Amino acid sequence: MPSHRSLSALYTRVFTAISGLSGRLLVLAHRLRILAGNLRLPGASPVRRLSFGFAAAGLIAVIGLTAGPATPAATNLVGIANLGPAVAAGHAGDALFPAEASQHPIAVQRQAAPARSAPAQQKPAEQKPAEQKPAEQKPAQHKPAHRPARQKPAQKKPAKARLAVKEHKKAKPAHRRPARHATPRPYTIYDSIHPSAIPSHKVVATYATGNYAAQPSEVAGSKSVMWIDITGRDYAASVLDVEPGDATPATAAEWARHRLASNPHVLARIYTMRSEWGAVQSAVSSLKKSMRDRIRYWIADPTGVPHIVPGSSATQWYWGPNYDITTANPDF
Repeated sequence: MPSHRSLSALYTRVFTAISGLSGRLLVLAHRLRILAGNLRLPGASPVRRLSFGFAAAGLIAVIGLTAGPATPAATNLVGIANLGPAVAAGHAGDALFPAEASQHPIAVQRQAAPARSAPAQQKPAEQKPAEQKPAEQKPAQHKPAHRPARQKPAQKKPAKARLAVKEHKKAKPAHRRPARHATPRPYTIYDSIHPSAIPSHKVVATYATGNYAAQPSEVAGSKSVMWIDITGRDYAASVLDVEPGDATPATAAEWARHRLASNPHVLARIYTMRSEWGAVQSAVSSLKKSMRDRIRYWIADPTGVPHIVPGSSATQWYWGPNYDITTANPDF
């Protein structure tokens, strides 16, 4: 692109050449007005405007070369010397011919029409920082620490099952009385030298040794059997008979010691009369207390009335022709 100095020199030469321009300049003025209008087109770049300026200058030079002597109209072209800077700025038409010098209708219409201006770039409005209002504080809702467990829907039972449940609810529970432990009571013992004479299903006492020893077959059908020893040597027998003709009080103490020592879970029962009872107690006093506590006394006192002699565990209160009857405590 040429510099401003070269353009000024060119425009000076053109001014000298066209100084004799005559009336043809009116036509040139009209054309230059059209050209100046093109230079004013909105959106034209500076390069395009400069090219239009060079075209206008060339047109003026050609017409000036062919023109005759100078005319008074040529004096209107004094401002061409300043065309260079005006063309470069895009206002060549205004520099050459002011708006009021031409009365051509087209020029008037173009002057009347407002030049299209590029849309102004709107600056973004300054945004003021929004004032933050304090948030309204809602009262905190306290959630329960423990959520209630979800209850599953109850499963419907069959009709028969529901009826059974209703009947079970209607039925009043039977009040069971606490079981009473029966208090041990005294019981009856039957003894005889002929055990077959004793009624069946009774507690029987009969002899295991001596002249009246019984056979097991004779006590069949009895509730229980106590075997009586008269010698003092049958330690398996339940009872020792101490009376004249049978075991003595001293023998009773020895028999009790052997029996109790051989089995810690058995008792030593001694049958005697009230007249011999004191002697027997004196004989067994030599035994250990633990053994004496396991000795039971069966005393003969045939009053015919059921009773138990104090200090004894059993009392033979009846003597009969076939059997005798005794009342015994539960610990006998």
